[in-house]
Amino acid sequence: MAEHLDAFRRMPALVTSVGLFKPDPADSFTYPDHIDPDSLAALPSAPGVYIFLDERERPLYIGKSVNVRSRVLSHLRTPEEARMLQQTRRIDFHRTAGEIGALLLESRLIKDRQPVHNKKLRRAREMCALRIANGVPEIVHARDHDFASEHGLYGLFGTRRAALERLRRLVEEQRLCPVLCGVEPAPKAGRACFACQVGRCAGACVGRESRDAHARRLAGALEDLRIVTWPFPGPVGIIERCEGWRQMHVVDRWFYLGTVDQPRRMRAPAQKGRPRFDVDTYSILVRPLLLGELELRML
Repeated sequence: MAEHLDAFRRMPALVTSVGLFKPDPADSFTYPDHIDPDSLAALPSAPGVYIFLDERERPLYIGKSVNVRSRVLSHLRTPEEARMLQQTRRIDFHRTAGEIGALLLESRLIKDRQPVHNKKLRRAREMCALRIANGVPEIVHARDHDFASEHGLYGLFGTRRAALERLRRLVEEQRLCPVLCGVEPAPKAGRACFACQVGRCAGACVGRESRDAHARRLAGALEDLRIVTWPFPGPVGIIERCEGWRQMHVVDRWFYLGTVDQPRRMRAPAQKGRPRFDVDTYSILVRPLLLGELELRML
């Protein structure tokens, strides 16, 4: 009996919603012995990007963390990732001076190396946005418009369908006219749209609301989705520091050009052609940039 009690005390436990205790399966998971132990031992407790590699040195998964070692070990303790772990033979890493550099490098490496277990970022996405033309919203694509500099663009959508669904939700939430917003066909001349007939449209389609007032309400509804244009005349360097080490991440027109060390001695990486708007770089940088959280160097 005493032996059973001792074993129970040593068993890892969690408190459930009803106050009972049960073992945590993740705590009993043993690290895979087929992964090169030297590659595990070399992992730094610092920011960077890590790469799970198979026996042919092909990337299986690329991730980032402010503590590479801790994050990789958490992968190894996750039974749900058994398939990836079974294929892994070695783990590589790239140090960065901070989290921004890790995020930018992760996005770049996933696009370049196409790891099989990264699904969301493997392809450079062709985005679309909403634009108001003559008071009516329309969908425009990044291949035809410069999202980095063109004003009056709203939302970043991976597909035309996603843009239309978001527009429909705004129309319903704000009691806008679905006909004037282009999401429903027009009824017979002089008739109110169906949404107006059931009280879900303020009546711009039949003159109860002026077209100008409707256009202003539409613009106000879209404002939270406004794409921020590139606020600088050219490329900028984002400085990050770690234990006396400095890196400069060079970005132009919401496109990550690369990273250099010792910024005072080095110029921005050369870029062939005009940088194109990259949605992942935009998503990483727009909030900290607007909040003034980044140390910038004009180039």
